[in-house]
Amino acid sequence: MSAITETDKKIEPHTLYWRFNRLLERYLPAGLYQRSLLIVVIPIVLLQSIMVGIVLDRHWDSVTKVLARSLAREISLIIELYDRTDKTPRAIEDLKTMTNDRLRLRLSVERDSVLPLPVPAPWLSLVDTRLNRYLDHETGRPFWIDSSSNPGFVEIRVEAEKGTIFRFLADDDRAYAANTNQLLIWMFISSLILLVIAIIFLRKQIKPILELAHAARGFGLGHDVSHFAPRGAAEVRQAAQAFLNMKERIERHVEQRTAMLAGVSHDLRTILTRFKLELAFLGDNAKVTALKGDVEEMQTMLEAYMNFARGAGGEKAEARNIAEIIEGAAKTGARPHSKLKIDVAQDLIAKVRPNAFRRLIVNLIANAARYGEMIAVVAKTRRNRLRITVDDNGPGIPANMREDVFRPFFRLDEARNQDEGGTGLGLAIARDIARSHGGDIKLEESPLGGLRAVVEIPV
Repeated sequence: MSAITETDKKIEPHTLYWRFNRLLERYLPAGLYQRSLLIVVIPIVLLQSIMVGIVLDRHWDSVTKVLARSLAREISLIIELYDRTDKTPRAIEDLKTMTNDRLRLRLSVERDSVLPLPVPAPWLSLVDTRLNRYLDHETGRPFWIDSSSNPGFVEIRVEAEKGTIFRFLADDDRAYAANTNQLLIWMFISSLILLVIAIIFLRKQIKPILELAHAARGFGLGHDVSHFAPRGAAEVRQAAQAFLNMKERIERHVEQRTAMLAGVSHDLRTILTRFKLELAFLGDNAKVTALKGDVEEMQTMLEAYMNFARGAGGEKAEARNIAEIIEGAAKTGARPHSKLKIDVAQDLIAKVRPNAFRRLIVNLIANAARYGEMIAVVAKTRRNRLRITVDDNGPGIPANMREDVFRPFFRLDEARNQDEGGTGLGLAIARDIARSHGGDIKLEESPLGGLRAVVEIPV
């Protein structure tokens, strides 16, 4: 029963946490700098939003409460002073003068008037709510409020007595916290300053990681990265130093392997040369001719083995004209009966290892010429990648065998992985060179009816 439970756990649908991670991976930017920036920006924005909400709520509530209460009490005081006067025109005029000069409430008195119909208060208007409450409590008289008709002012009318209306026109900053925009502006400026500082420091921390990535990519493509030096945080410097140590070991290994292969190649070629000289003194007969053919085949196979073992051979990448390389490779790889068509822009320049890249193209064209009469070579750049296709009208390769033919020494009559000498290394060498350039080779069905070899390398 427990085994069934474990199986059920393995095949159960994806969890919510997995789906959340997939959602983030789909919509988050791919770059480390952009993701790190989001990690910094999002908390700052959330924190500032929460702080703005809290501060504004407390600011509006507390300040508006004090201001509205103070305004209501001032109006109540004026009404009370009016009640204590003899209500003559002279007394009313003195009251108006005192109110306007001392309190800046722009008081006007209307005789034989009534209060207008109530004006709908703006939605979530804090000032209307507060003023209504405090005016009702402080004056105990009928009143009317309009906080939206006159921008910058709050109009308040109080019925001091029947037919007498006191009309006040107060500045809005007397009734509620009207300088909230300045608070928002300062909070926005402070947030912007924090973001700028965070971006500057984050960029400084991310840059060494990007330099390490570029150096690793450049080294993989054969570029000179001697200018790279570790810097940045301790962990980044540690990773960079590990990369430099690895680079040194690889270069030393390649140098030793190249020197060893050069020695082996020299010794074997010396022996083969002695064979050729000895056979030359034996004259011409059927046996000697057969031996000479065997020696030539051994020479060709030796060159193929050396090319495969050597790989790029430590060759440095250079900017070269791809059209010239392909045209030169076509003369070497094609056969006299081949119908060759080359479509390459004459100004197509890419940074490659010239000799290794030429060997790659020669092997592909020779492979196509071995099994087909029509050959088409097309080269173009797209999205910072050099794409070369070699098509033929030969028998092709079954889809289930297109990866097997890249294995060294894998030979089948229909597999077509031989090089010109038939050693079974042609496509293996070609893929090794393509991958040493940071790219790869894939085999597809050709529009000509045979095989298409697609080479893609970054440039």
